[in-house]
Amino acid sequence: MACASRGRGVITVNGFSSSGNCHKVRLLLEQLGRPYRWVETDSSTGATRTPGYLAKNPNGKVPMLELDDGRVLVESNAILCWLAEGTPYLPADAWQRAQALSWMFFEQYSHEPYIAVARFICGWTPADSPRRADLPRLRERSHDALRVMERHLQSHDWFTGDAYGIADIALFAYTDVAPHGGVSLDDYPAMRRWLSRVRATPGFVAMVDPDARAAALIAHSS
Repeated sequence: MACASRGRGVITVNGFSSSGNCHKVRLLLEQLGRPYRWVETDSSTGATRTPGYLAKNPNGKVPMLELDDGRVLVESNAILCWLAEGTPYLPADAWQRAQALSWMFFEQYSHEPYIAVARFICGWTPADSPRRADLPRLRERSHDALRVMERHLQSHDWFTGDAYGIADIALFAYTDVAPHGGVSLDDYPAMRRWLSRVRATPGFVAMVDPDARAAALIAHSS
């Protein structure tokens, strides 16, 4: 991890490495070169529902960012905005900033609820789970969102304005792993080029694969 303190204390992030919402925060911190401490918090096994965690975040979700002075910030895109303030990752121009925020709202309302949930059902529920009956609808809605993104990317390189930034980070996290939920990216050539551009940005780190993460945890405990 690159660490340039810039006179600020270490940030603590409670996050689940296989979560796209958590990876957004890790990716931006790495690309900013800000020091941070990562506390692996497996929301799929109830780690966010303990009394101690709920006292800090009553919504019981990850990621959760904590500062040395005790302040807490939740919701992945709010965290991205705070971290990016005053940096090239968030446009200074009011119109461009509003455009970036519009894509981040799109990500949370029209993109993540379908692509991320399809991935979760495929990767974290048993084969006979009744939730799998939702997959056709989730995949259909996922493609609705991807078509909107593809149309934008046919004439723009980025979602944050003229340069890469937090709207791209927000949309990249779950788009890159959409195939995990059975959502193919084959029909979106402009999007695939954009994904490659994001991966080529300085300081980029990939999301931990769920299988690789499980293997690492087993090895660490043996």
